[in-house]
Amino acid sequence: MLKQTQQQKLLQKLSPQQIQLMKLLQVPTVNLEERIKEELEENPALEYGEDAHEDEFKEQDEFDSKDDEDDFEPDGSENEYDNIDISEYVSEGDDDVADYKLRDDNYPDPDESNKTIPIRVETSFHEHLLSQLGMLELDGHQNTIAEHIIGSIDDDGYLRREVSAMVDDLSFSQNIDTTEEEIYELIKKIQDFDPAGVCATDLKQCLLLQLKRKPQDDEGVHTAYQILENYFDEFTKKHYEKIQKALGLSDEALKASINQIIKLNPKPGGNYATLNKAESYVLPDFFILNNAGKLELTLNSRNAPDLRISGGYREMLREYDRGDKKDKRQKEAVLFIKQKIDAAKWFIDAIKQRQHTLLSTMESIMDYQREFFLTGDETTMKPMILKDIADRTQLDISTVSRVANSKYVQTEFGTFKLKFFFSESLSTDSGEEVSTREVKKILSDLIEAENKRKPLSDENLTKMLQDKGYNIARRTVAKYREQLNIPVARLRKEL
Repeated sequence: MLKQTQQQKLLQKLSPQQIQLMKLLQVPTVNLEERIKEELEENPALEYGEDAHEDEFKEQDEFDSKDDEDDFEPDGSENEYDNIDISEYVSEGDDDVADYKLRDDNYPDPDESNKTIPIRVETSFHEHLLSQLGMLELDGHQNTIAEHIIGSIDDDGYLRREVSAMVDDLSFSQNIDTTEEEIYELIKKIQDFDPAGVCATDLKQCLLLQLKRKPQDDEGVHTAYQILENYFDEFTKKHYEKIQKALGLSDEALKASINQIIKLNPKPGGNYATLNKAESYVLPDFFILNNAGKLELTLNSRNAPDLRISGGYREMLREYDRGDKKDKRQKEAVLFIKQKIDAAKWFIDAIKQRQHTLLSTMESIMDYQREFFLTGDETTMKPMILKDIADRTQLDISTVSRVANSKYVQTEFGTFKLKFFFSESLSTDSGEEVSTREVKKILSDLIEAENKRKPLSDENLTKMLQDKGYNIARRTVAKYREQLNIPVARLRKEL
């Protein structure tokens, strides 16, 4: 049975402007210029202040054309056409530059050196291999197979694809008949390419390929080859006593062989791996300067573009306002112009709000971690979570998170991601709350100062930290050690 009912609901929804602001907050400075260019392309009512071409939009022919009449679909009623209010857009003396200029007169001008971002020009790993393929004397059939093999090599330099699968791929995708033996022969040729160790199927083969290229009369090279060939598992587990006993090596001979192995590159393609454009360099969003003990925070000038509403679009509205004849086609055009101007205003306001949010968040972080920004000593950092900054700035925790996850600050001690300054707390014997980053720094220093012949176990490290007054469990020490990318004691052992 169907029936109609009325009910009230309380809903919380984000407006399109709020959504736009949240998206802009996530954009790092290095990508903001690209995002602004996208908006400029989509909205002709928005333009750069210094590049304003008002005459560009003064011609109204495009709105009078039949194409625009067909393409434009107004979503308003007939009454909306009859009651168009454009007074706020055409008021005389309205300075469209001053109203929406995002930098005031006191904002520092960008340095000439900062106007262009240096883009690293690099040759990809696979391009490097393909360039060497031309040095081999191969016919067209073999060359196509070799290109397929190179295309199957991972970015770290390893060939993990099964040869039988490559035979099937070539048969189905390129209609090329080949055999596993032919592919193996071409793989051997590619393994002679630079960098050494490329096209290996596993780590053992990769290291052996590199050792083969070393002069065999160098100290320890021949023995190193034997160790990897016959005692690879023992080597990876650092059971040096077993290797030494099995090969009858002296301490000096074993040390020379191990030194040869640890100089090898386990990822031969690592230096050529293609990097994401945004990750290949870091452009700071903030700068903090220590001026005689007073911290000065500035926002990267790229975050303050000089945007404005198109003067040409406003002139169109003025012409419409001055005219006597206002047919439906002109009214549709005016509604379209108003829509674009409103969208441009929203975008400019979002950029302005983005600046305010970035500055207020960074100011709170700077005040909270003042000692670190003055000294650069990680042990002076206070425990700080997102809620601490959200309470200070009166922003939502999700907003602070968006800022912290994608922004960088440049200090005299280096450039740091904002997320670096956030950490949980740990209590000491005296009941004081300290940052876990302080504990990690002390843990790292203890491991760095240890005797590498007898590295400290997690139990020993726990006891040493407890002796310093930190209430910490062994499993917590192990977790922090892993977060610092430090291996267990057995794997830190050196001869």
